[in-house]
Amino acid sequence: MGVTKQYLRSAPGPVFGVVASQRSNIILLPGAKGNSARCAVGACENVYIYDLATKEKVLTLSGEKYEVTALVKSPQSNHLAVGYMDGSIHIFSLDTCECEVTFQGHKSAITCMSYDNSGLRLVSGSKDTDVIIWDVVSEAGLFRLKGHKMEITQVSFLKNREILVTSSKDTFIKFWDLKTQHCFYTVVGHRTEVYGFLLLRNETRLVSGSADSELRVWDIHYIESEDQTEVEDDKFQEPPTKKQRMAPKEDKTGDRFDDEDEEEESIDGKDEEEKAADEAMRILTCKKLGSVMRQGRSRLVTLYKDPQEQFIFCHGTDKNLEVFELPSGEDLNKLKAKRIKKLRKKHLDSGEDVDTSCVKVRLQDEIKHLQTFRFSDKLWCVSGCPESINQIRFCALFASNKLETGLFTLSKHDIAMSPVVPLSFGGHRTDVRTVSFSSDNTTILSASSEEAKLWNRDSLQCVHTFSCDYALCSLFVTGDKHFVIGTKNGKLQLFDINQGTLLGSFDAHVGALWSIAAMPDKRGLVSGGADHDVKFWNYELVSDSKNNLQHKVLTLEHTRTLKMDEDVLCLKFTPDQRMLAVSLLDSTVKIFFTDTLKFFISLYGHKLPVVCMDISYDSTLIVTGSADRNIKIWGLDFGDCHKSIFAHDESVTCIQFVPKTHLFFSGGKDKKIKQWDADNFESVQVLGGHHGEVRCMAISPTGNTVVSASRDKSLRLWEKTEEPLVLEEEKEMEREKDEAESLLQNGEEVVPGETTEEVKMAGKKTVETIKGTERIMEAIEIYEEQEAAIKEAKTKTSAPPAPHPMMVAYRSESPVDFVLETIRRIRASELMGALLSLPFSYVSRLLPVLDICLSHRRETELVCKCLNFLLKIHHGEITSNPSHWSVLEKLKEHTVLAVQLQRDLTAFNAAGLAFLRKHIEESKSIRLFADATVSNKKKKKKKAILVVK
Repeated sequence: MGVTKQYLRSAPGPVFGVVASQRSNIILLPGAKGNSARCAVGACENVYIYDLATKEKVLTLSGEKYEVTALVKSPQSNHLAVGYMDGSIHIFSLDTCECEVTFQGHKSAITCMSYDNSGLRLVSGSKDTDVIIWDVVSEAGLFRLKGHKMEITQVSFLKNREILVTSSKDTFIKFWDLKTQHCFYTVVGHRTEVYGFLLLRNETRLVSGSADSELRVWDIHYIESEDQTEVEDDKFQEPPTKKQRMAPKEDKTGDRFDDEDEEEESIDGKDEEEKAADEAMRILTCKKLGSVMRQGRSRLVTLYKDPQEQFIFCHGTDKNLEVFELPSGEDLNKLKAKRIKKLRKKHLDSGEDVDTSCVKVRLQDEIKHLQTFRFSDKLWCVSGCPESINQIRFCALFASNKLETGLFTLSKHDIAMSPVVPLSFGGHRTDVRTVSFSSDNTTILSASSEEAKLWNRDSLQCVHTFSCDYALCSLFVTGDKHFVIGTKNGKLQLFDINQGTLLGSFDAHVGALWSIAAMPDKRGLVSGGADHDVKFWNYELVSDSKNNLQHKVLTLEHTRTLKMDEDVLCLKFTPDQRMLAVSLLDSTVKIFFTDTLKFFISLYGHKLPVVCMDISYDSTLIVTGSADRNIKIWGLDFGDCHKSIFAHDESVTCIQFVPKTHLFFSGGKDKKIKQWDADNFESVQVLGGHHGEVRCMAISPTGNTVVSASRDKSLRLWEKTEEPLVLEEEKEMEREKDEAESLLQNGEEVVPGETTEEVKMAGKKTVETIKGTERIMEAIEIYEEQEAAIKEAKTKTSAPPAPHPMMVAYRSESPVDFVLETIRRIRASELMGALLSLPFSYVSRLLPVLDICLSHRRETELVCKCLNFLLKIHHGEITSNPSHWSVLEKLKEHTVLAVQLQRDLTAFNAAGLAFLRKHIEESKSIRLFADATVSNKKKKKKKAILVVK
């Protein structure tokens, strides 16, 4: 048996260079107890929280591997809900920065979330067109609402009513009754996708924005319970006879809807009976009042209102933020009185009677365009919070990896903006196109289209920024005191790191300079560009005559040129400097002798141009990566292709050998970095973490660190660890992952006997729910085995059997305790999914165990929760089998007694705590919890229990 080759695993390291991601929104957190306001933004898979006073990052909420797509703050607690690209939702505590609750229900990215007024329920919308209501206290999903046909763009609870409002790209706005869990009204006045809405004037006005320049305004009329009672009484009166009209139109989901003209015709034509029945069903009506035009022509991105509802802020995908004024009712009455006075004065001379009923407040008076502010870059999201009575602190997220903050100063009919201040200077404004490591492994160089940055390897802080042209390639000069950048306009730019200056800009090529390579003897470099030339440059020291200084400065001197027939895309020297490899646009790699520039051999086989390549430390192997998604390993002795590997799902963008080994890393547009062994042609490891295509990559001289740059604006480090990696185990884990994905293709839970298509179960089938089902089944089997062994020991009057090893691990004294502990260890958000997947044969065996728990008053709340769910799901099978009737009778009796006891205990403890509070307040003349938030219902769940002996 051969010796297995050992590899060391590379683990994801820190992420830097990204200020905020464009996929997520931005939230401004008001300051409390003397603290300044803070700003929460999504940054790849993490959430960064910046202090607006110090302009520094103060907290990081670490995610796993999926990108953040939505953020929302709880109105009553210090918790932040974070939605991710995979459809999961994590609720973090801002005090501990730990994830406390996890929800799994959506199949694709979360697009919007909202809390209700009490902070006890959370609603989420996703790209999978579903809306899910979550119970934050019980950490479980309530139900799933299906009705929209495209991506959900916004969700919102009405404050004082059990109504949910949702908008979608299917051009509809829907009103949902949360009590009956159905959509009772649909607004269809939009012609394009609806991207957001606002509720104004005590939720009697709805302002919606879409892909055009219109802000449509709707009047919401609520049919109160008193009105509904009158309508029901009127239904018994004999209506006047009229010609029958056609029934109102319905959409595909069965919801009634009204258009502006169709609604008027329909209502005018109905008889009294149809109108009463229609109003009794709807709860509310929504009629279009008109439209207010935005100046921007792009689609709406953000709609925001200040807490006092004095202004509306909105913007599209351009640089402009538009502000609309919302005059108060008193101002509108004054405006109306002024117009009536003007009308009377106009008709005073003629002596005519003035009809003041025609004087009305127009929509343009209620929502009036006030001002437009222009920012430095394209806006992605804007959020604000009150700073004082007349000031609003705002924070703007731009599409260029940049955050800025400022103040809006409000006056009676005016608004002014203070100069904006950037929150963070770190990070590039555009995509990083090249990265390099210094020879001492202490500095990282990254360059983009507008600047080059030097990063400290240990602190990952930007230590220096240089302005440059559009960079395509870079390298450190010997000694790490200078670096060279090749630009898109064909120049070589030489920078001095110590002085922080540009020493010289050399016109090297006509057109893009695609690649530069350092000579192994450290005396110069070679450059190749789109003008078909390969040019050799030497480092020279010359006197600084420009600044009249005595010391010499570094410069580049052109020595010779190699003419090619095609554009030069990539260059590499062999480490012994005997040969030079040149990649051309004709998909070939030509190899020349360095000293004589004579042609040696041509490597051909790629179907598309080779965009990256590298040569091993012993000058025996060359690997090439192409846009055809293949990597080829060649021998430099005869130019033979050792292996062609289909490496990435998209184009290969970068490739490099690990120093002193035949291992190499490759990156591609499929967002992955892969490690390979060039000797046995095996894939060693796949590093997935980037959320955009990998642009470039560099390996440290020691070979222990890899730095990569992506289109998501992030720079990532990958560290070599001491953990061994076995290829067979990695392949087995990959197979298990593929099998799990195949089992979860239909991730939505299906409840037996379910008939409605509008309401579904909130959870979805995941790997964790399947594991939870397996653990419950295993616990039931162990329980039955242990009970049979105990019963047999009693009949034989022998010693009790030894407990099962799993019972020992769970520290369970009895088999019933073991089953209960197994259920308790399943996460609350995954418990219903695990019970739903439980086969009915195991359900019938679990019911007696739950009965024993209730009879002994063990975990009454958890057991009743499981019992109610199982009885609801399997009601038909359980009630139709007479063998279960005796168990049901016992469950009925024990459940009532257990719940009654739990309720009495809770009431007794609450009364005892109230008595203690009153006693302390009277004896010490103080008032407890005077500053506590009374409406924080979640903290009531964690109340203390008074122990009575």
